[in-house]
Formats: sequence, structure tokens, C-alpha cells
Amino acid sequence: MSVFLRGGIAGGFLLRSRHSSAVITKRRISSVGAVTGRNVNPTAAIEQRATWLPGLEPPPYLDGKLAGDYGFDPLGLGEDPKSLKWYVQAELVHSRFAMLGVAGILFTDLLRTTGISNLPVWYEAGATKFDFASTKTLIVVQFLLMGFAETKRYMDFVSPGSQAAEGSFFGLEEAFEGLEPGYPGGPLLNPLGLAKDIKNSHDWKLKEIKNGRLAMMAMLGFFVQASVTHTGPIDNLVEHLSNPWHKTIIQTFFTSAS
Repeated sequence: MSVFLRGGIAGGFLLRSRHSSAVITKRRISSVGAVTGRNVNPTAAIEQRATWLPGLEPPPYLDGKLAGDYGFDPLGLGEDPKSLKWYVQAELVHSRFAMLGVAGILFTDLLRTTGISNLPVWYEAGATKFDFASTKTLIVVQFLLMGFAETKRYMDFVSPGSQAAEGSFFGLEEAFEGLEPGYPGGPLLNPLGLAKDIKNSHDWKLKEIKNGRLAMMAMLGFFVQASVTHTGPIDNLVEHLSNPWHKTIIQTFFTSAS
């Protein structure tokens, strides 16, 4: 549900930005003033912002300051400021996992379908046995590594900046150089030096959350796709392109249901 708190999945890539919306509205108001001969105050246009449903008044706690906030919270989950802060971080982390997952699924599926590598389809990869380690060993290692990373992330959320203190990470604190909770940096996690000034990087945050929401929708599509067609996304795409008028999602659902 954290996705919906900051504007909904669709809000990120269907609605215009606050700036462009305000400019267009201002032009319309100026045009109305020119036609009617009345003085129209354009300040009202600047105060407006894009919402998930045009004309809808967003709740007061979603004031547009958060990246990707389009005022969508029908259940009122963000009324508590502490909960809202946590939902923001939860959506951010899920977005990043989804973007990595989508990229990984498409890349490995492309290698598989082209015959470059003999890889399993993505939803069967977890059942693959490896020679270098047993499944139990891999699970234990994953729990330890992910548990450590998530614990550090939670501690930084509870006490911002605490994980950047000297000696808190084996002397590698400067290599990660946290910018603010949820936005680590340094040469390891920000090698290109993007958004070094985190306080003035709203555009970068907005781009990330938009792509993250799109990736979460893509992952949901992959899950449904695998359940219905029992093939990978590249196979589905190739099948659709081979007969685009008869190999569609509608025919697929009807065929699987019958």
C-alpha cells in the first residue's frame, strides 16, 4: 500500500509535473482575462498542483513536498506522520528491488530465448541446484547478508546519520557516504556523483520513484503472465509480435480460462 501514499502507480507517469501544469493553467487564465477583459489573478494557477484525479483536493498531509506525491491515499494510511515516513521508505526500497528484478528477468530471459546461455526461466530459477553450494547454504547466506543490510537501513531510518559514524561499518563509512535516509551515496552507491546535493534533487527523486512504480507494475505483470502462460516475458512478446491481432492478453485469458 505504500505505493498509493505518494500518488498511486499511475500518477507518476500519467500526469504532468507540477511546473508544467501550473504554466498551462496560468496561460489559460491569462487567455480568459484577455477575452473577457477582466483582471484574472494568475497566482491561483501556481498554487494548483497535479493530482491523481484532476480537480480533487488532496489530503492536507500530502502537500506535494514528497517526490511523486499526487495526493492519492483513499484509506488514509498516511495520516500519522511517523507511518508516512516509513511508507515512503518502504515504497522506495520496493521500487528499487522491482527495477533490479525487471532488468534481471528481461536480461536472463533474453539470453535464454536466444540460446546464448542455458538458463532456466525466471520463475524456476529458485529451484535450480548449484554445484558450488547447497540450497540450504545459499538460504542461510542470503538471510545473513540481507538481514545485515536491512538492519543497518532500519537503524539509519530510526537514527539518521548513525550508520555514517566512524567505526560503524568496518572503516568503510566514507565509501557509502549517506545523503539522507533511503539515499546512500559515496563512490560505491553513487559512482557518477548524481544528486550530491540531496536537498535540491527533487527531479532525480521523482524520476526514480516514477520508474520504480512502473517496475512494480511490470513485476505484477510478470507474475500474472507466468501463472497464465507458463513462459517468460520474451517468449510472450515474440508470440504476440508473430500474430499481434490474435495473440493478445484478451485471447490469452479466455484461452486459459476455457
